[in-house]
Formats: sequence, structure tokens, C-alpha cells
Amino acid sequence: EPTTGRIAGVEALARWDGEESASHLFQRARRGGLKERLSRFAQRKALRIAGAWKAPLSDLKISINLLAEDLVREGYDHWLLREIADAGLAPDRVTLEITEDSLLADGQLAAECLSRLREAGVQIAVDDFGTGYANLAYLTHLPLDTLKIDRGLIADLADAERGRIVVRAMIGLARELNLKVVVEGVETSEQLALVADWGCDLYQGFLSSGALAEQDLAE
Repeated sequence: EPTTGRIAGVEALARWDGEESASHLFQRARRGGLKERLSRFAQRKALRIAGAWKAPLSDLKISINLLAEDLVREGYDHWLLREIADAGLAPDRVTLEITEDSLLADGQLAAECLSRLREAGVQIAVDDFGTGYANLAYLTHLPLDTLKIDRGLIADLADAERGRIVVRAMIGLARELNLKVVVEGVETSEQLALVADWGCDLYQGFLSSGALAEQDLAE
């Protein structure tokens, strides 16, 4: 949280020593026809790890990333809810992160899948908000809880007046739509002071911590 420093939740990140980033890892999996299998593996593993957490981790929310292919796969919502239950997690501890671009594949199917998941208690967040396609109509008809403002809009916040105007407007838009706001890529106390003053709910970034292994997170 911007004002208290309390850790409210964590995002599960795919990492492997054989690739320098998650995007490269998934590109490699796609070339081998394993992209969706890797996505399901990462989601299942993250949920089961979080479901086994004891205090002080047991109250943390867990965010997992979805592929566009996940959203349009028949029966995906039933599979995911079963995985959440098998992990021993309450659905409202789980947030699903989707990108704006992932809605391009089949917006109607995606909306129906997300609606069923949200009705079951799962939270829905748009990740990297501000970098996808310009049509904002999806904000009015998708079942959303949170907007995550992309780190690229935060990098020069202290020095760029236009950037500040854009981010303030995004936070204001989210407020008008009764959505929570998470700001990504916060690396300086000056950036944090600005977004906190503008009303963001949560932030992610190196100012708090980089990516952590489970034991480091507990510590």
C-alpha cells in the first residue's frame, strides 16, 4: 500500500534459468507447441504454493497471468475454479491478470469466461493498462475489478508534465468506474508520492522489492 507499506498481495512470475525473461520463455514454448501447457502449469503451481502458505503469508492475495488462449479455451473457467478449490484457496484471494491485447482474440468469449469466474468470486485485473489498443469500450462491458497502470507510463513521471496528466487521468477514470488502481514500475519515493497523492490503491516496483523466491518473501 502506498501510505502504509503493507504488502497486500503478490504476482506469480514465470522464471527459468534457460531464458532471460518470461516473454522469451513463452515464445520458446509457443514454438514448441507448449504455450498453453506452460500457462496451465504456471497457474497450477502458483495456486498450490499460495494455498499452502502459513502466516505471515496466509492473508496475501495471489495474482496469476492469463493468456488470450486461456480465455477462449472451452471449459477453462471450470478448470481454473477446480484448481483454486484443490489448492485450498478462497476465490477472492485470487486475481486474474489479463492484458488489453488478449481481448482482441474474441472479446465476447473472453467477457463470458471472465463473467463466470467473477461470479464465483475471483478478481479480474487489466494488466499493463495504457499500452494496448485504444478502444476503451471494454471498460464498460467487461467484469473488472482493477486497472494496473503500465510501468512505461511511470518511468519519467517526475520530469514529464504530459505523463503526469495521463496517469492522473487514468486514475481518475478508474475511480469513476469504481475500479481499484495498481501502479506498476514504482522505483523512487518521488514517483510513489505522486501516485499516492493521486489516489492509487496499491503499487508494484523495485522501491518495494524486486522478484522474490518464496522464502525471501516470507522473510
